[in-house]
Amino acid sequence: MRKNTVRTILGVLAAGAVALPGIAAAATQNDAAGHRGCEEKFDEAQRIDMESFRDFDAEAWREGHHEDAVSVFASGHRFSGIDAIMAAQKSHFENREAIWTWTEIDRHVYGCKTATIEYDATYELPSIGFKSRAITVVTYTFERGRWLSIYDQGTAFPPGQ
Repeated sequence: MRKNTVRTILGVLAAGAVALPGIAAAATQNDAAGHRGCEEKFDEAQRIDMESFRDFDAEAWREGHHEDAVSVFASGHRFSGIDAIMAAQKSHFENREAIWTWTEIDRHVYGCKTATIEYDATYELPSIGFKSRAITVVTYTFERGRWLSIYDQGTAFPPGQ
């Protein structure tokens, strides 16, 4: 009986020793796949964020923002909460005349937690000759399986640059 117990214990330990590297590798692949999934979701979220603003899709743009989002315009005006931000952008979505262009400069995605992206962005209103160029940094948070814009800030270039 004692001989069978020892054999059983040795068999279980041997099986564990054989299986452990495979289990560890699978866990690593799942982590890497999860982060790749988050990065892919981030690509989509930031694309929708920028394009919905450009295309005057207020509903999609709002949907991509955290309810506690903060926006600091290049002018220095600060808006806290998505309702305040939407109110500040009301004329943009209603008038549908602005030309919004951007070039991505840099990005960092930190797993499934946070991400930042930096743009060289231009906002124009040709009807009144207004043109503003700014470095805009947007911070996103990953919450309940999706990326949400939570903070953005623009720093204006001096006129003529």
